[in-house]
Amino acid sequence: GTFGRGESRDELARKKGAVLNQSAEKLHWEVKADCEKLQFDLRRKSEIQANIKHSQTRLEDFSRRAEKLEEFVNTTRKAIEEQRQQEEQLAEELVRGKVRMEEVNEELAQVLTKLQNARLDSQENRRQQRRDEVLESLRRLYPDTVYGRLVDLCQPIHKKYQVAVTKVFGKNMNAIVVTSAKVAHDCIRFLKEERAEPETFLPIDYIDFQTISTTFYMVPLRLREVQGAKLVVDVVQCAQNAPQLKRVIQYVCGNSLVCETLKDARRIAFDGPERLQTVALDGTLFRKSGVISGGSLDLRSKARRWEEKDMNKLKEEKDQLSSELRALMKLKRKEVDLKQIRAQSQGNQTRLKYSNSELDSIRKKSIPACQAEISKLRSELSNLEAQIEIQTESVELKDNEMKAVRDKINQLEDVVFADFCAEIGVANIREYEQDYLRMQQELEKKRLQFESQHTRLSIQIEYEQAQLEKLVKQMKKIKETIGKEEDVVISLKEVEDRLLIAVEETQSNLIELNNQLSEKTTLVKDAKTELDKTLKGLQEKSKVLVKIQKETICSEAALEQLRLSKHNLLLVCKIDGLPLTLISGALDDISDIQLDSESQSISTLDIYEREAQMVFDYSTLDSGLKAITEESEVEAELEKLKEGVSSLESMIMMSRAPNLKALEKIREVKDSFREVMDAFETSTHTTKKCSQEFEQVKSKRFHLFSQCFEHMSVVIDQIYKKLCRNTSAQAILSAENPNEPYLDGINYNCVAPGKRFMAMDNLSGGEKAIAALALVFAIHSFRPAPFFVLDEVDAALDNTNIGKVTGFFRMMSRESCQIIVISLKEEFYSRADALLGVYSMFDECMFSRLLTLDLTPYPLNEENATDREKDK
Repeated sequence: GTFGRGESRDELARKKGAVLNQSAEKLHWEVKADCEKLQFDLRRKSEIQANIKHSQTRLEDFSRRAEKLEEFVNTTRKAIEEQRQQEEQLAEELVRGKVRMEEVNEELAQVLTKLQNARLDSQENRRQQRRDEVLESLRRLYPDTVYGRLVDLCQPIHKKYQVAVTKVFGKNMNAIVVTSAKVAHDCIRFLKEERAEPETFLPIDYIDFQTISTTFYMVPLRLREVQGAKLVVDVVQCAQNAPQLKRVIQYVCGNSLVCETLKDARRIAFDGPERLQTVALDGTLFRKSGVISGGSLDLRSKARRWEEKDMNKLKEEKDQLSSELRALMKLKRKEVDLKQIRAQSQGNQTRLKYSNSELDSIRKKSIPACQAEISKLRSELSNLEAQIEIQTESVELKDNEMKAVRDKINQLEDVVFADFCAEIGVANIREYEQDYLRMQQELEKKRLQFESQHTRLSIQIEYEQAQLEKLVKQMKKIKETIGKEEDVVISLKEVEDRLLIAVEETQSNLIELNNQLSEKTTLVKDAKTELDKTLKGLQEKSKVLVKIQKETICSEAALEQLRLSKHNLLLVCKIDGLPLTLISGALDDISDIQLDSESQSISTLDIYEREAQMVFDYSTLDSGLKAITEESEVEAELEKLKEGVSSLESMIMMSRAPNLKALEKIREVKDSFREVMDAFETSTHTTKKCSQEFEQVKSKRFHLFSQCFEHMSVVIDQIYKKLCRNTSAQAILSAENPNEPYLDGINYNCVAPGKRFMAMDNLSGGEKAIAALALVFAIHSFRPAPFFVLDEVDAALDNTNIGKVTGFFRMMSRESCQIIVISLKEEFYSRADALLGVYSMFDECMFSRLLTLDLTPYPLNEENATDREKDK
């Protein structure tokens, strides 16, 4: 019975344990399902958080991208604007350059045509080029003090005067004009340092202006009155930028006159009361001394310098236009820059277009989408967090419930397995299950370790075998390569042997060539020494040749100087009338033209040839003079003659010989004195006559003025009384200078009716107006005028004075004149005989109209009363 009760108890425990196990298993699966769901929700939460973070990152990226795009858009717009300005500037510059290029081409064509028509020789004289270079250097050194050559600073007023002006200028034509003598000395020092040709300088401050003043400011007053001649100074005009050069031109020209014809020049030079220096248009110069210097071909070639100035200007203009045209041609290169700028601008516009579209897409689509996604994920995260919290609480409750069921199951197991646990010596069945499970787990772990170790070793063996096979293959390849390299080394050794043989041959050839080079070098040195000797000989010969040429030139210059001295000496002998005995030729063959060192022309050579054909008779000379052959002896004899002449002159001066021309001079002085006395008497008579005429005019003037003044003095008082309609009124005119009243002022004073005497300035405006009218009508009474025009004379008058003035006007208009008055007062113009009114109208513009009204049919009441009194 006890055993049966025990079995039934165990059975009940097993049943109850089975029920509890089922409950525990059910709870376990529910907890497991809830845990899995909780883990899923947690993973989902992590994913959502990651998505939120990713979306925020994307939003930040989109924002940064938008900022960068906006910055890029602004930068691109600025770049496009700058490129547009550059494009407009370049396009405008190219258009201007194109227009200017056409203009320059036209101007250059015109200049070339002028140069071609002028037939200007393009090859300049080397000497003239050197002189021009020196002048430019002086201008650079002294920019404000060196003006330039005189020929470049002035110009004849007409082409016909070019030869004449060139003749008068002479050697000063190419002179350099400077401001002061100090600058001239500095320029001369520079020329000496540069070893340049000598130049003539004209310092403005060094010119003897006193001589100019006596010859140009006094004499020309009568020289300009000479018929058929002009002062050379008057036919030369200075450059506009150098007015101070007039002084230099006055110094160079002096009182020279230019004449149209040779006959007029001779007549004016020699036939007048005094000799004058004249020049004809063909260049013939008549000096005061009687020397006549004719024109020549050389003079005409010098005169061409005036025309060459214009040609030089054309050349300069041509060079300037050519340089400008080259600069404009370079401007075409900017077309490539313009195309490049346009391409860059188009590319920037395209990029700007895509950037704007991308920026709009980011701002309108991407950023709002990210923001919506973030808000959606955040709402989902908040829902998920609430579910996770609920599931966590549910899992905790089920865990507690499952622990309670496990405790009950453990209690039942302790009851059921109490005997078994006692047999095996364990506290409870759970301890036994834990030991058994631990042993099983250890065995399983060791077995897994063994399998893994076995697998690892097998894999390592397979790997090592594969590596061994690779090494074997590499060894085979290396052996094959070594064999090939050995073959290559053998072949290279053979090549090396051949090259060594070739090097030895080349070295031997090089030694032979070096030997040949040394031999050739010695030959070249010998030839060079011979060449140097030859060059030295040529240099010495050239020096000798230059020396001979210089001596030849000096001899020719000395011969030319001797010819010139001979000509001038013969000319002096001819002018002084010295007797010269000629074997062949005549004194008439001697030309009357005085030559200088600059005269080089065909006519000069003809003069020299004619004089060379003249043979003088030296038979009358002393034998001692004939025997002289050396130049030193000639000079010594000449010195003796000069000493003799000087001694004779001193004796003549000491002898105080009578002046044979004194009587003639006294006679001339008496004649001039008589002429002066006659002129004095004539001027005295003229003075008396003029004084008499002056007194007559003065008396006539006094009479006429007194006649008018006396008339006005009487009449003005009467007129003033009529204007004031009062006999007590007074108007007084008085002269400040009674003897000659027209030389000083006239005093005008008025005494108004019922007032004491006051100055005119103290009178009222109306009283001054009436006084002024009285003066006007007093003047009118002496010389009546046909009509008067008065402008608002009633402005300062009251009604009483207006009535007085209008009454006087009506009386005067009936008696002697017609009066036209401009007035704005009805009291004044209502008393007129006729009215003329002007008024304005508007019709698209303002214009004036005129009205007329005859008031004669409407007589005044006072006039009717006056007429009735007259009838009575």
